[in-house]
Amino acid sequence: MQSLGIFKEPANESRVSVIPDTVKRITQTLNMEVWVEEGAGIRAGFTNKAYEEAGAKIVSNSNIFKNSEGLLSINHLYRGEEVEDGKSFIGIYNLMYHRQRISTYQKSNLSVFSLDMVPRTTKAQSMDVLSSMASLSGYKAVIKSAELYGSVLPMFTTAAGTLKPAKVLILGAGVAGLQAIATAKRLGAIVEAFDVRRAAGEEVRSLGAKFIEVPGYTENTSAGGYAVEQSPEYLKKQKELIHEHISNASIVISTANIPGRKAPLLIEQASVECMQPGSVIVDLASEQGGNCALTQDERMIEHNGVKIIGSSYLAKEMPMASSQMLSANYFSFIKHLKQQNGNAANDPILQGCKVIENGELIHPAFIKNLTSA
Repeated sequence: MQSLGIFKEPANESRVSVIPDTVKRITQTLNMEVWVEEGAGIRAGFTNKAYEEAGAKIVSNSNIFKNSEGLLSINHLYRGEEVEDGKSFIGIYNLMYHRQRISTYQKSNLSVFSLDMVPRTTKAQSMDVLSSMASLSGYKAVIKSAELYGSVLPMFTTAAGTLKPAKVLILGAGVAGLQAIATAKRLGAIVEAFDVRRAAGEEVRSLGAKFIEVPGYTENTSAGGYAVEQSPEYLKKQKELIHEHISNASIVISTANIPGRKAPLLIEQASVECMQPGSVIVDLASEQGGNCALTQDERMIEHNGVKIIGSSYLAKEMPMASSQMLSANYFSFIKHLKQQNGNAANDPILQGCKVIENGELIHPAFIKNLTSA
């Protein structure tokens, strides 16, 4: 692969996959040509001129398809346009959940790397787009909820009296949840966190939050740090305990997801109706159905005075920071891909995220699913 194309994202996306500083690194250290669609970085604060000065060529969308061997985007943008054989699409396509997208790529002789499937290993940390974006989303979830909440987060003592600190409940103590805990604590809130994984308890407590544990959980060491589906008995106990804590919370931030599955339902309508008017729920699992029964993806609604924000991509609201982090992830991946000459046969990182090779579905997780269907 000797050339890369950077697509302009859709209207609802403010980020860009590669920023000008990274273009310079690609052209100078990897000796690759970079073609950037006109206006690709404008919404993230990066001009066409900045890309040109970094060594990229500014071209139209059709020229991206024509001239680039590696086609980079954040979102799933390919709609079956005519392209030459052998090109590779690289992005964050969430194909485990949006499986209907696969057939579009299979109709052409294309290869697809979905970076949300990069293994969460030490060697692949610099390519981990999910951790990068989850960290920013966890931070933004607290900032956004603090703006919408009807009171203050820290204790306020004035001549007019004392305002009690807000109680913040974090559901899911992965990367997003831990960042939300740290941010809420810095802002002076009382923070509690729930996670099915016992190992998360130590990290939660180290950040100064109370860990809520439900006995009877099931863990899977091969799940790559993600939660796994639980028994019906456990889920019943879990909902009862979460309901109890939600009824006393001012802000709830939910982050629980299972790769390729509908997000677990953790907040039932009855729990929302127990919260005080002016409270806020931020559901970061909304793309996969949401952790709250009332969540609507990419929308904010109000129910009984409680604001419910459904957004799996709050990082988009910080386009400069998120583009900078994503760009570093993409560079690390492109560098690794070039070092391996695009061959995934003996490389666990590429094997983990290469879903389609020259039009053929090759990823074991998808093949297994088709076989068992």
